Amino acid sequence: PLVGTGLEEKVAKDSGAVITARRGGEVVRVTADEIIVDTGTVKPGSTDQPLAKLAQFDRYRLKKFWRTNQDTAINQRPLVRHCQEVQPGDIIADGPSTDNGELALGRNVLVAFMPWYGHNFEDAIVISEKLVKDDVFTSIHIQELELHVRDTKRGMEEITREIPNVAEESLVDLDERGIVRIGARVKSGDILVGKITPKGETELSPEEKLLTAIFGEKAKDVKDSSLRIPPGMSGTVIDVKIFSRRIDDPLLEKEHGASIGDLRQQERDEIVRIAEARDEELSSLLQRQTVALMLKKGSVDPFLDEGTKLTKASIEKIKFSKIDLSTLKVSNKEVNEKLRLVVDEAQRRIERVRERTEEQIDKVFQPDELPPGVVQLVKVYIAEKRKISVGDKMAGRHGNKGIIARIVPEQDMPFLPDGTPVEIALNPLGVPSRMNVGQILETHLGWAARILGFEAKTPVFQGATEHEIGSLLKLAGLEWAEGALGLDGTTLDVSSDEIRQLVAAAQTLPPEAGSHRSEAGNGSGNGNGSTPRPWEETQGIGATLDVFAEQKLPKEQKAVLDAIHKFVVAAGKEVADRSDQKLDEILPAVAAIAKKRSAGAGLDAAAVELMKYAGIFPNGKVWLRDGRSGRRFDFPITVGAIYMLKLSHLVDDKIHARSIGPYSLVTQQPLAGKAQFGGQRFGEMEVWALEAYGAAHTLQEILTVKSDDVTGRSKVYEAIVKGDNLPQPGIPESFNVLVKELQALGLSVTLGQEE
Repeated sequence: PLVGTGLEEKVAKDSGAVITARRGGEVVRVTADEIIVDTGTVKPGSTDQPLAKLAQFDRYRLKKFWRTNQDTAINQRPLVRHCQEVQPGDIIADGPSTDNGELALGRNVLVAFMPWYGHNFEDAIVISEKLVKDDVFTSIHIQELELHVRDTKRGMEEITREIPNVAEESLVDLDERGIVRIGARVKSGDILVGKITPKGETELSPEEKLLTAIFGEKAKDVKDSSLRIPPGMSGTVIDVKIFSRRIDDPLLEKEHGASIGDLRQQERDEIVRIAEARDEELSSLLQRQTVALMLKKGSVDPFLDEGTKLTKASIEKIKFSKIDLSTLKVSNKEVNEKLRLVVDEAQRRIERVRERTEEQIDKVFQPDELPPGVVQLVKVYIAEKRKISVGDKMAGRHGNKGIIARIVPEQDMPFLPDGTPVEIALNPLGVPSRMNVGQILETHLGWAARILGFEAKTPVFQGATEHEIGSLLKLAGLEWAEGALGLDGTTLDVSSDEIRQLVAAAQTLPPEAGSHRSEAGNGSGNGNGSTPRPWEETQGIGATLDVFAEQKLPKEQKAVLDAIHKFVVAAGKEVADRSDQKLDEILPAVAAIAKKRSAGAGLDAAAVELMKYAGIFPNGKVWLRDGRSGRRFDFPITVGAIYMLKLSHLVDDKIHARSIGPYSLVTQQPLAGKAQFGGQRFGEMEVWALEAYGAAHTLQEILTVKSDDVTGRSKVYEAIVKGDNLPQPGIPESFNVLVKELQALGLSVTLGQEE
């Protein structure tokens, strides 16, 4: 965030989401999955410990697209480059919700506090299409879908590609086992895992009995119970996991093969690393030694003759994999002892790696623990990218939450005098009654941070003061005016050190220092002698620049004010030259300080005058223009950078519609809720509304055939299919429930005709 608390890095580090370096060193390998750091702690021959070099490399495995309980993704990204030096405790990989090792849950966006054609009424939010186009608030979601294969009373369920009454095009993404392939793009209704369930023995017709007798097999009577994607979900299949009670399950052949292949590859890599470390140590020990015995592997022929003197060049040509290392000897007994230690240690480590791999392979073939009655379990993981859309919920960090009501084309959004369109429009009515004015202060400080290129750290209870924010706003306003006015020869170069000096000067001022209101003759007012309007009268937030200039400040802080003075005068002169007017006609307050060498009284009025000329006010307000009409709005508008978050209340998870679906067993009315694929309750008060309007037929339909008139429901369906008129509705089931309850109380209730 541009405006943070200073705790972002500590929170990210302590959360465990990021990866920190255990030891310092040089990065020797970086991929999306792994980072290897050479700590450089061991030099060849520097220790008596054989194969000590293996301990000098630190390996870090990165988590790639793991699913969380909230169906979001955990993904780690490397931050370091090849050959980069790292220190212990440095953050070397970002995790979820972090950026460059700092907590980052949202995005900095350019905000304007203004109503926009009524679309941001009552906490609604209007955003620019740019945020959708640039994937600013796009998130990755991973859904998990499960299929259980059970042993039922009627027989065993079966995972298969052969599903009755399903077209071949619906099975195009299934493999030969009937399970969807990884990488398939799927949408709601698509089959992920094909499954058939036996229906049980049914009475066969004479013809079927004859066929069964001839072909000698039972007629297969199964129903389709495949795993399909629920409504409203789509995405890409990224993983499939299969669990089974049986070790020899044919479903698992493919999975077992892949798992064992990965384990064997890891084993080979480990052995290669051990062999490389062994060969390096042997090479350093054999230098300037005389061969006593060196045989070829698997034979008794000498690889090098006895008495051969080994040099660095000759050792480099030796391939240790072709030598029988168990018989390797040189003339020096002490070196022989060291050679033996290295070879034995390498062999011991290789054996240990092989044993560990075999144990892991045994685990692969272990049967899985499954719930009672479940024989197989298939889990399919589907990932989808969700762009921000109308109906999603967003919030700032001050409880200022709202729903996106409109996504507006970039060219229709209100724009700044320099042509920059704002990215989000919030309603100003969301501030005063809730008294969370922090969002306005954040907007101002974010605006200064965005323009001047710094990140503000304002700790809780020690946040930025009005003086600090006000002085930074003026500095940012002048920097922005330089670009907006298109000044060529005049620049305000402010370094981060100078910004710090200005903030330090503001911190020395007492809270009541400086006037917030303009005084007569300091360049404000509207020039025609009438009462100045409110936005023209204000001179910004906190102390004026004149108050800074009057203080006894250190030399560095004084230099910042002198730089501002110099820029204001030079910019004013350039503006006057361009407009062919005198400086005192166009910018009288600037003309008043033009002859002064250094910052003093009148600097604030001159700076404010230049900013207003460029279309920006010292209190963080700007003249905006309507993107649709191009006309200027009637009042200046507060514009700045605010940190907005997308909350996990997404409209895609909440949108729901029902045509026909499940009914409650007792009342026979449709169930409620998205999870049950239920309907919307037409309650007591809604019935009153229809009664009030006299909508008799609609009311009758809603209370009977659309609800709990069981026979009426099926008759209406039949009539629609045949194209007949709709029949008269019957008695709702809820009436029968009421009658039964009364009978349970001992009241005899019978239906009859009135005499």
